[in-house]
Amino acid sequence: MAARAAQEQGKFWEYHDVLYENGGPYDDASLLRYAGEAGLDVGRFEREYRSGRYEAVVEEVFRQGQQAGIPGTPVFFVNGRPIAGTQSVEVYAEAIEQARSESSG
Repeated sequence: MAARAAQEQGKFWEYHDVLYENGGPYDDASLLRYAGEAGLDVGRFEREYRSGRYEAVVEEVFRQGQQAGIPGTPVFFVNGRPIAGTQSVEVYAEAIEQARSESSG
């Protein structure tokens, strides 16, 4: 919902980057602080964030992700197989090689 509020100001990616750079916490006070770090109008951000207007769409997207078997973020799919969490390059390389060998076999 905080990311949606940032998008209202055209700064989704700036906010996204600050969230990932900080790595948490993601409590209300921190989300507001991150909004300031991302160059957002914090007062406007707080009003949008607390308005509840994004709750239904966020819950729907979450539900769709769960139904699709997506355990959380980040998750990447290689040939339909999920790779969840932060992984090394070697994990992705192995998954790609396995997919290549399955498709040529």
